[in-house]
Amino acid sequence: MRYVCGNNERGLRAQGCGRDQCQLNVHDYLADLPDNQDASDLVEVQFKNTRKGYYRNDNHLTIQKGDVVAVEASPGHDIGVVTMTGRLVALQMKKAYMKPGEEIKRIYRIARPADIEKYEEAKAREHSTMIRSRQAAKDLGLEMKIGDVEYQGDGNKAIFYYIAEGRVDFRELIKVLAELFHVRIEMKQIGVRQEAGRIGGFGPCGRELCCATWIRSFHSVGTAAARFQDVSLNPQKLAGQCAKLKCCMNYEVDQYIEAGRRLPSREITLETMDGEFFFFKADILSNMVTYSSDKRMAANLTTIPAKRALEIIEMNRKGEKPESLEESGKAQPAKPVDLAAQDDLHRFDKKKKKRNNKKRNDGRHSEGRNNEGRRNEKLANES
Repeated sequence: MRYVCGNNERGLRAQGCGRDQCQLNVHDYLADLPDNQDASDLVEVQFKNTRKGYYRNDNHLTIQKGDVVAVEASPGHDIGVVTMTGRLVALQMKKAYMKPGEEIKRIYRIARPADIEKYEEAKAREHSTMIRSRQAAKDLGLEMKIGDVEYQGDGNKAIFYYIAEGRVDFRELIKVLAELFHVRIEMKQIGVRQEAGRIGGFGPCGRELCCATWIRSFHSVGTAAARFQDVSLNPQKLAGQCAKLKCCMNYEVDQYIEAGRRLPSREITLETMDGEFFFFKADILSNMVTYSSDKRMAANLTTIPAKRALEIIEMNRKGEKPESLEESGKAQPAKPVDLAAQDDLHRFDKKKKKRNNKKRNDGRHSEGRNNEGRRNEKLANES
């Protein structure tokens, strides 16, 4: 059983592509190098959703990306899909924060038809197991939500992913679940971000959720990231599918912080011959600052480069005042044109009216010319 990557027309090697239906896909940019698979015996194997593992090919099996393999587990064996081989696996292990001395389990064999059949039977029980386990947790009065259940490939172990705000004593629940399902129980707590990644979905950007595609480790996101980027602190716009702040708030915050250091302080007032000007807003990435003559409202707004504002601040420190905010002999930079504000819903109707009026006028003129021709012809006949 093998998942085959289709033809790729974007210049990417088919050997480096992952499965389209697989989360956390990684393009192996070293796949086309000679002897890449023989360079390392480490193999990356992915299981259900976002769970990945790294194993050693001690048996020197001929393994390619997409092969379904049976790997060592505790206890028994598990079934997963090979997502990467060769040199890049060691780099991925560092990215997953695996310790150098951590024991690496091994790959047993390419999955046999009997292994696949047993694996499918175990997976078919996951949904019903989740429903019954939720009812068991509710009967025990535990403040937790079981979000997903994952059976091991051989069906001897089940991982219960749960969400809880505080600490939960689930020792009694483990005993109940072991009696119900007769398997080894493992409880694993996840956050709401991980749950959103397991469920999947689409964000307001139109793309699939980052947590469901490539994010493996989650970092805290604070409102300071929104402040640095001058984003409105609107909870409805800042919150993602998980009801937490969007992870993408951290993507560009470093660039905004670096660009913000080149801007003047918001607390400094600029003094000119025309009067005092107060900070109103700033376009951080374009390095432009807008000042207002009134501290409480927008009045006589003037936009100048940050370099010019720093020059005026330095002049004020020396006791000097320029004539105006703009540099002498230089016009104020043109503001971007808002094309949406210029749109008129009736602009096409006006053109049609003009055309209709022109046709009517042309018709009247032609009719007048025809009547005049008839009169001239009648006078000629009478004479």
